[in-house]
Amino acid sequence: MDLAAALGHARSTRRPDPDTPAGPAVPAWPGWPLPIPEARPAELDLQALLRLSLAASDGSGRLRPAPSAGALHPVDTELVVGASCSLPPGRYGYDPLRHRVHRLGRQPEGTPPGMTAELSVTARRTASHYGHRAWPLLLLDTGHAAAALFLAARALGAGEPELRLDGGAERPLAVVHLPPSGLVHRTDASVYRLDGPLHSQPSASAHTPEELLARRSTPPPLPGTPDAYALRAVLTNAAHAGGSDLRWCAAVGPPRPGLMELAPDGTALRRYAAGEARPTLAAWAAGQTWIADAGAVLLARGCPADADTPHIRRTHLRAGFAVHLAHVTARRHGLTARPVGSWQQADLGAALGATPGQDWIVHGLALGTLHAEEENTP
Repeated sequence: MDLAAALGHARSTRRPDPDTPAGPAVPAWPGWPLPIPEARPAELDLQALLRLSLAASDGSGRLRPAPSAGALHPVDTELVVGASCSLPPGRYGYDPLRHRVHRLGRQPEGTPPGMTAELSVTARRTASHYGHRAWPLLLLDTGHAAAALFLAARALGAGEPELRLDGGAERPLAVVHLPPSGLVHRTDASVYRLDGPLHSQPSASAHTPEELLARRSTPPPLPGTPDAYALRAVLTNAAHAGGSDLRWCAAVGPPRPGLMELAPDGTALRRYAAGEARPTLAAWAAGQTWIADAGAVLLARGCPADADTPHIRRTHLRAGFAVHLAHVTARRHGLTARPVGSWQQADLGAALGATPGQDWIVHGLALGTLHAEEENTP
């Protein structure tokens, strides 16, 4: 498919057609569904890892640790299992609704210890509601799923996760390798990892399993302006995780409305542009009027109009990955948060007087300090 053309259509003002059937929520994996055994000492606990990252926790299949546009969850996962895992080595299809696996065959020769999750999408699920706006959302959802696996591995003390988010292939779109505790498979330039030391045990900054199970997208509205400390933490986490193709800022309201970004040394916030941006963002975000009253809106921007297919994939995958990490950081700081993935005519650079077509909004995260019901409590 022509992904550049698909992105151009998604950024246009044309509205999606009426909904169509979404089809099955899970691929028709062959064979019998198999339970995931409990892990023994020194094994990677796949039952716990998938429960914290991808498994549905309600009967409808909508409620999951990784958010998804319209709760349509288009991401499909194949697991390539090596040694030192709670499942026997092999290739498996994962069913997040039943929290079961289907054995698909043997693992490839040279499979490293641990588990490799290959993430692909069934586009029909998202296109059933979003139509021509689906492809950016599919990529963002995949980035969120990769981040959910990354966070689960760190929470459980696995070896340092390795991620392929380079956009080089359509299937799988992303690959996440999770080694057992203390093991690292490879470090070539095509593997993406967060900077910093490797952790064989959960670090002080690792999120707990309880935090990961509790993360949810806050229903709008999201009133209340985050303080500078919390906003800087969210921006820092996003910029750290998003890679070099994306730039980050946050739109804030009164008393000094404008766009804030990290200072070059990362120790403070500075004003990137003055003026109230949130009503414009609400119009650009498929007319979601509540965004105009959000306490702040984190923005990932980049992906120019002439970007090639790998660049489009890479920026959207990494934006989804980074916004997911920023979301859990916001929750740790007591903020409410909701990802915003659908953007039309959102050429932020042109709106600020720069060259048109170079600096588009790719993803967003609305932030607040109060739930609506808390705001109205005496």
